[in-house]
Amino acid sequence: MIERLRIEQLALVDELELEFGPGLNVLTGETGAGKSIVLGALALLAGGRAQADAVREGAEQAVVEAVFDTAALPALEADLAERGFEIEDHALIVRRTLSRAGRSRAWLGGHLVPIGTLAELLAERIEISSQHASQALLRPEVQGRLLDECGDLGADRQRVEEGIRELRARDEEISRLRDDAEERARREDYLAFQVAEIDEAALDVEEVEGLAAEHGRLVHAERLQREAAHAASALQGDASQPEAPGAVDRTGDAGRLIEELAELDPSLAPLAERLVSVRTELDDLAADLERYASGIEVDPARLDHVETRIQQFERLRRKYGETAEAILAFRDNAAGERAALAGSDERLTKLVEERTAAHGSVAKAAAKLSRGRKKAATSLAKEAQAAIRDLALAEAAFEIALEPAVAPEGLPCAASGAETVEFRFSANPGEGVRALRKVASGGELSRIFLALKNVLRRTGAGMVLVFDEVDTGIGGAVADRVGSVLGALASEHQILCITHLPQIAAQEGAHFQVRKGQTEGRTTTEVVRLGERERVDEIARMAGGERMTEATRKHARALLKGARGGS
Repeated sequence: MIERLRIEQLALVDELELEFGPGLNVLTGETGAGKSIVLGALALLAGGRAQADAVREGAEQAVVEAVFDTAALPALEADLAERGFEIEDHALIVRRTLSRAGRSRAWLGGHLVPIGTLAELLAERIEISSQHASQALLRPEVQGRLLDECGDLGADRQRVEEGIRELRARDEEISRLRDDAEERARREDYLAFQVAEIDEAALDVEEVEGLAAEHGRLVHAERLQREAAHAASALQGDASQPEAPGAVDRTGDAGRLIEELAELDPSLAPLAERLVSVRTELDDLAADLERYASGIEVDPARLDHVETRIQQFERLRRKYGETAEAILAFRDNAAGERAALAGSDERLTKLVEERTAAHGSVAKAAAKLSRGRKKAATSLAKEAQAAIRDLALAEAAFEIALEPAVAPEGLPCAASGAETVEFRFSANPGEGVRALRKVASGGELSRIFLALKNVLRRTGAGMVLVFDEVDTGIGGAVADRVGSVLGALASEHQILCITHLPQIAAQEGAHFQVRKGQTEGRTTTEVVRLGERERVDEIARMAGGERMTEATRKHARALLKGARGGS
C-alpha cells in the first residue's frame, strides 16, 4: 500500500503531501478541482509516460514521491531483492522527476533506475481504472493470467512456459549444429590430415635434436676419417718411417733427458714428472683418435635417411611449429578439436531425441492447462456477469472466450498455452459481446473493472487499485451497491477512489477533499484529509449542492452511519 504521496510542481499543485490509510481512500471535490492530478502522479510512479507540459508553470521540475509499505507484497520484495534492492522495515521509496525540457528520471530505494524498471515492478501493482487510461486488465496476457490464477492453474502454466522456452533453446542449438555441419565436416577432414601427417613422421624429440650433428658427420665422413688418422699418426709416429718419430716418442725422449738433468739439479724433478704425464695423455689421445678414425664409416644410405628426416622435420616445422615439442603440441590440440567436432554429431543426435520427448511433454502439459482453463472460464464468466449486472448493467453479458493460439512452427503451442484468453462484454440485450478492450464507454469500463476486481479480489492481494469516477451514470441503490463492492475490495487491497456520489464517499475509510484556490494570484490545487465534521459537510454538499441545510447534513450523517453498519 501507499503510505505517503508527495507531489511538487505538477500541473496545478505547488506542493502537497498525503498520508493514505489502508483499505478505502476516497477523493472528492468539485469538477475541475484537480482530482486527476493525483491519478497522474500515481501513473508516473507506475512507469507511465510523462508529458513535459505537466510541469507547473514557472517551475523547472516536477517531483512525485511515494513511500510504499511492502509487507503484504512478498513477491514484490523478492523481485526487488533479485535486482539488488534492499528494503528496510518493508518501506520502499519510489521517486520520479520530470523536467520542463522533457527529461524524466526514476529512483527506487534511493537508486537511479530506468523508467522501465518502475513499469516492470509496479505497473501491475498500481492498477488505475479511468476513462482515459489503458488498463492492464484489458491486455489479453493479463486476462489469461487472471483466469489461470482464478483456476489455480499457475503451476500448469509455468510448466508450459518453461517447456516452450526449453524447446526453443534446443531448436536454436539444433539449427546451429545443422547449419555448421558442412563446415564442421571440412574442418574435421583437415584436422585428420594434419594429425596423420604429424603421426606419420613419428617425431622423437631426442632424434630431432641429434639429426644436425649426425648429418654433419655423414657428409664429411671421408675427411673426418682421413684427418683423424693423420692426427693419430702425428702423435704416435708412422711405423714405416722410424726416422720420423711422433710426438709421443719425442715427448718421452725429452722426459728422459730432464730426468737425467734432475740428478744434477733436483729442482728439475717436477718438470720431469710433468713430461711423463704429458706423454701418457698424448698416448691416450692418439689411441682415441685411432678408435674415432676406425669408427667413422662412409654410409650413403644412412646419409640419405638422415637428410630425408631433416627435410620431413623442416616441412612440419614450417606448418606447425619451430620445435619438435611445438609440433607435437599442435598435433594434440588438433586431435582434441577433431574429437570435439565428432562429439557435435553425437550431441545433435541426442538433442533431436531429447526434443522429441520434450515436445510430447509440453503438448501434454498444454492439454491439461486447456482443460483447466475451460472449466475456470465457465465459472469466472458466470460470477463476473452476476457482479457486473449488480452494478446498474442489468442486461449486460460477459463471456470468456478461449481462442486457439497460433503455435510457432515446430512447437506444440504458443508461449503461454494452446489458446488466448479474451474477456468479452455487451451492455445491451440483442448486441453481441465484444472484446473488453474495445468497449468505448468509460463508465461501463470502470464498473466492469470494479466487478471483475471484486470477483477476483483475492487474486493479487495487496495491490493499489485506483478508480476514477467509477460512479459515472449511476445513482440511488446502485450507488449503495458500488460502495459496498468497494468496501469488499478494500478488505484485500488499498483503494483510492475519485467519486461524485455521497453514497461512496460515506463508506468507511479515509476521506480527502480536493480544492482549487489561489495563492499570490496563482491557481493552486490542494488536497486535505477531512475530519468528522468536515466530512459531513462535504457529503452534504455532494448530496444537496452548494446550499447546505440541516436536512442535507442529516442525510450525510445517515449515510455515514449506514456505511458503518448503523452503529
